[in-house]
Amino acid sequence: MTGRPQTHRRRRRDHHGAGPEPADQERTGPGRSRPAPAGAISASLTYGWRALLKIKHIPEQLFDVTVFPIMMTVMFTYICGGAIAGSVDGYVQFLIPGIFVQTMIMITMYTGLTLNRDISKGVFDRFRSLPTWRPAQLVGALLGDQIRYILAGTIILGVGFVMGFRPEGGMTGVITAFVLLLVFSFSLSWVWTVISLLVRTEQAAMGISMFIMMPLTFASNIFVDPETMPSWLQGAVEVNPVSVVVTAIRELMAGVGQFSSVTLVLVYCVVLIGVFGPLSMYFYNRKS
Repeated sequence: MTGRPQTHRRRRRDHHGAGPEPADQERTGPGRSRPAPAGAISASLTYGWRALLKIKHIPEQLFDVTVFPIMMTVMFTYICGGAIAGSVDGYVQFLIPGIFVQTMIMITMYTGLTLNRDISKGVFDRFRSLPTWRPAQLVGALLGDQIRYILAGTIILGVGFVMGFRPEGGMTGVITAFVLLLVFSFSLSWVWTVISLLVRTEQAAMGISMFIMMPLTFASNIFVDPETMPSWLQGAVEVNPVSVVVTAIRELMAGVGQFSSVTLVLVYCVVLIGVFGPLSMYFYNRKS
């Protein structure tokens, strides 16, 4: 009674040999391979989609891109318009391109704040363990925020049109200016990414970001012509990256876009990404 099962088991071993079972061969054989890791573009878009889903589940995040642009546009136009330009109608044509830039670049700060919040919760510790292109986690977050920028810019322009803004460059000039500003906003976001990786709390990131942003926006040509400023201040205003962007946006919307102005903005973009992009990855890889 005990010999037959042993013979049967021996025959099974002799028949199959020392190799794996057929089911194991099917799973691990040369005919089957592991799924290829996601590429750089695919991974970045996936993380960008994650950023959009966060807005879907927490819609109050859109407060800064809906109420804030309207408040800034209306407040500065009707409070400062008469004093600066003599009339609200005249000031609208000068202000809207500038406030368009100011609102967009100020919203870029929230990219760093969101990143700092995710890091403090340990979310990015899980992301770094995945076999994906490592920069995709940061690039995707910045790409997802482009939707926020587009929404804010659209609101600003819509309010401006209601208030009487009429760009002589037409829709072509407006769209070109919009695209250029989106590129600059994406580049500037890398600055706040570095800051968010260096500080421990979201409040600290907000404080440092505002400390940098306030001089850049108010010591610029957004609200007034630099020619009305003291001579010692004009030089700093003219080289201010925000002033450079505002000048290019105004020219494009007015239908007199200059190749040199657009090129200078793109140079700033390359410098921002070239400097703060690698720094972001360096601090991100060392973040514990």
